[in-house]
Amino acid sequence: MAIRYLHTMVRVKDLDASMAFYKLLGLEETRRIENEDGRFSLIFMSPPGQENAAVELTYNWDGDDGLPSDSRHFGHLAYRVDDIYGMCQHLMDNGVTINRPPRDGHMAFVRSPDNVSIELLQEGEALAPAEPWASMENTGHW
Repeated sequence: MAIRYLHTMVRVKDLDASMAFYKLLGLEETRRIENEDGRFSLIFMSPPGQENAAVELTYNWDGDDGLPSDSRHFGHLAYRVDDIYGMCQHLMDNGVTINRPPRDGHMAFVRSPDNVSIELLQEGEALAPAEPWASMENTGHW
C-alpha cells in the first residue's frame, strides 16, 4: 500500500498577514481555490520547485470564531534553509520574533501570525555559533 504526502493545512485569521509571513520564509503561492458557496479560500504555498511540500492556508470569509487562540495542538511546520542565521535576520528585520534563536547554528523556531510554530533547520552541518544568536534568550514558546 502506497502513501503520498499532499499538504499541511492551517487555518488563518488574516489571509494577507499570513501570506506575507510565508512569503518571508520564501514560499510562493502555487494554487488557489475560491469557494463562493462555502465562503472560503484555500491558498497553497510551497518552496520554489517543491509544489509537493505545500502549506494550505484555509481562510473562512466570514471569520472563524472556533479557531483556537493557540495552535500548539497542531505541532509545527519544518523547513530546511541554506543559512539559518541569514533567514533569522531576514525574519527579524521584517518584524518576526525569533522564539527559539539558532544558538547552536542548527535550529530555530518562529511563529506565524496565526501562532503556527515553524521550525527552521540548517542545511548540512550546523554553523559555528555566532552573535547575536549565541547569547539570545528564548522569547515565549514554540
